[in-house]
Amino acid sequence: MKWTRGGRSANLEDQRGGGSAYGGGRGPGMKLGIGGFLLLAVLSLVFKKDFFALVGGGGALAPSADVSAGSGVPGGGAISDPQEEELVEFVSFVLDDAQATWTKLLPAVGKTYSDAKLVLFRDGVDSACGTAGSSSGPFYCPGDQKLYIDLGFYSELKDRFGAPGDFAQAYVITHEIGHHVQHLLGIDEAVREKQAADPRNENAYSVALELQADCFAGVWGHETAQRGILEKGDVEEGLNAAAAIGDDRMQRAAGRRVSPDAFTHGSSEQRVAWFRKGLESGDMKACDTFRAMR
Repeated sequence: MKWTRGGRSANLEDQRGGGSAYGGGRGPGMKLGIGGFLLLAVLSLVFKKDFFALVGGGGALAPSADVSAGSGVPGGGAISDPQEEELVEFVSFVLDDAQATWTKLLPAVGKTYSDAKLVLFRDGVDSACGTAGSSSGPFYCPGDQKLYIDLGFYSELKDRFGAPGDFAQAYVITHEIGHHVQHLLGIDEAVREKQAADPRNENAYSVALELQADCFAGVWGHETAQRGILEKGDVEEGLNAAAAIGDDRMQRAAGRRVSPDAFTHGSSEQRVAWFRKGLESGDMKACDTFRAMR
């Protein structure tokens, strides 16, 4: 990607120096990333029980104190790790660019976009959706309208799941921004109501919600292509990242047979297809992943 180093976003909260108090979350609903998904996938398959139902709520690929943008601990100075600072600035660029894109797009559907905050943490963090460790992966919490990420996730994405590249990293952030867009549109609340009314299809609704966030990430990717930001190989990096974290691939990585009934995010094929649809169409109205359920 062609991007310009420009410091930290005003919507960035750096809690890497503060960590988590682990004093208990303030609400239910923590969603899981790669590490947490693997654990619950194994438990669900072994005990024939949907352990994912225990962690409903926000969206993932889930501060005990109010931390201002760019600060490491409450009242403390800025955290500036030379090895991570370029990545912090890249994440800031993607965050600001994606939010500017949705500020432009949402009025077309009669909505006004309001910025989300992005919280950087290390090891653990408290959010309005509960307490999360690094193994939870990146997540969005609708309760406080914040995205959360431990930057170490990107090393795991590259080394363990074979999805390197800056556009793969951007896909992770813009997927979570996609969940914020869903929240602003009231889609996530509507899905929770449908899940409560139709518990047999709870996972299917979860999959549709996640695939739509993938499609929304693709819509942002389309916009960047129109502005000449993408470089050769970027699209392939993003599609590879989407495939790397499909439910079927994750279940195989856990040493289990593929069980579509236990899917919560969609198969690799589905995630790639919907991310590609957003990339190619650039139209958020094309991201109706719930239509297949009707």
